[in-house]
Amino acid sequence: MHSNSSPTPTQSLLDEEENLIPSDDPNRPIPPTNGGGWTSAIFIIGVEIAERFAYYGISSNLISYLTGQLGESTATAAANVNAWSGVASLLPLLGAFVADSWLGRYRTIVVASLLYILGLGLLTISSVIPSNGQLKVAYFFFSLYLVALAQGGHKPCVQAFGADQFDSHDPEECKSKSSFFNWWYFGMCGGTIVSVSIVNYVQDNNNWTLGFAVPCVSMMFALVIFLLGTRTYRHSVVLEDKGPFVRISQVIVASMRRRQEGNTYVADGAAKISDEQVEEAKGVLRLFPIWATCLIYAVVFAQCSTFFVKQGVTMDRLIGHDFKVPSATLQSFVSISVVAFIPIYDRILVPIIRNFTGIHSGLTLLQRIGTGMVLSMISMIVAALVEIKRLDTAREFGLIDKPNSTIPMRLWWLVPQYVLFGISDAFTMVGLQEFFYDQVPDGLRSLGLALYLSIFGVGNFISSFIVSLIDRTTSCSGESWFSNNLNRAHLDYFYWLLAGLSAAELVIYIYFSNSYTYKKVTTLV
Repeated sequence: MHSNSSPTPTQSLLDEEENLIPSDDPNRPIPPTNGGGWTSAIFIIGVEIAERFAYYGISSNLISYLTGQLGESTATAAANVNAWSGVASLLPLLGAFVADSWLGRYRTIVVASLLYILGLGLLTISSVIPSNGQLKVAYFFFSLYLVALAQGGHKPCVQAFGADQFDSHDPEECKSKSSFFNWWYFGMCGGTIVSVSIVNYVQDNNNWTLGFAVPCVSMMFALVIFLLGTRTYRHSVVLEDKGPFVRISQVIVASMRRRQEGNTYVADGAAKISDEQVEEAKGVLRLFPIWATCLIYAVVFAQCSTFFVKQGVTMDRLIGHDFKVPSATLQSFVSISVVAFIPIYDRILVPIIRNFTGIHSGLTLLQRIGTGMVLSMISMIVAALVEIKRLDTAREFGLIDKPNSTIPMRLWWLVPQYVLFGISDAFTMVGLQEFFYDQVPDGLRSLGLALYLSIFGVGNFISSFIVSLIDRTTSCSGESWFSNNLNRAHLDYFYWLLAGLSAAELVIYIYFSNSYTYKKVTTLV
């Protein structure tokens, strides 16, 4: 790694590749220079705050737009939100490919930011199109998926680029890098809190045009912040011309064709596969059991922006005489919990735990992830109990067949499930980010974070599939678990199902995490 000495953001964008200095020995750590560190990381955390403000300004209240402005049913809207979130979380694999094999992280971030701004601008325009059926719907979803595409290029590259500012081979910078992931998520949640508190209020007061325009302006601000930090950034070192995706794909193709010469793989009958390439491929494939055993966690995560929100709409949301709290705003309690807990964890709990474990991060990455999975399971149990209470209250006051009437039960009953899930995020989400960044081969950092995000992409698709399957099955035998009249629905059954799946997942996760061997890292002495 080394500092970028480009005098202007524009010149840095054009000359980034030329300014990277390769190492003569791929195994030799490259000592840090004056670039990078916390000076650069602060800029990048600022970018994340603004980008998450924009993203959650769209995603957190999307189900309300679909059921309200577009007139979709609850189950269809939830499935559409999950499908879009799934695509948005899988597209980082494409963004990582573009960054690691072609453009580099800096250029990819700039291009993705411009595309992001375009998508949000088109989304704003879609909200003023007269309601004339399929044209409005088609334009809206085109704009929405353009935002997903841009986010797919932006998300893995910004986070990997931020972690690149700390040298994993230096013991002190390694500690700072672990702390960076904590404060990165802290900043991300700070942006989310402001977004769901302000933007959701604007949107719920039927000003969707302004509600979409504000995230667009926020994304413009994110691009400006990123460019301002250009001269301070440290870039990853390019070790060879052949892209990391090409190297791994050659190993996979060679393995599938079972063509070997001695101990050396051969791809397409010509190109020899080096031992280093084989180790890179193994380094990615060995992460798969951990990836797979976190999918149910992602399914649970999807409920915060769908059914949790719809529950809140039926409850008493008044503060004072005339201020009605937007139901989607309760998602801010997830972020508030993270923002409150991470400083405690990073500054108090980690040093205490470190004294017992001797690990610089306190818990191992897999222990941290597993702790969050336990809390996620508990949050589903609490959600099921609260939903039982909500249904009992609706029956008690004769509101079962009055879905538009407010149930005399305060919205704050939902806060504990949000808070538990927020603390769970502080363990699992941050742990997954650092795990998939740290454990992939050095040339595949963007891919590592894209793999982490793909957990939530696949998890959203699984959630969408489960919801659709349960909706069809239960509708045939009576009232759907996800009936448009939530007072006759059975979200409590769904939450108990997710709690049971979480428990089964946790058992499998413990088995695989106990047998996992961490990647060895050479440190500077």
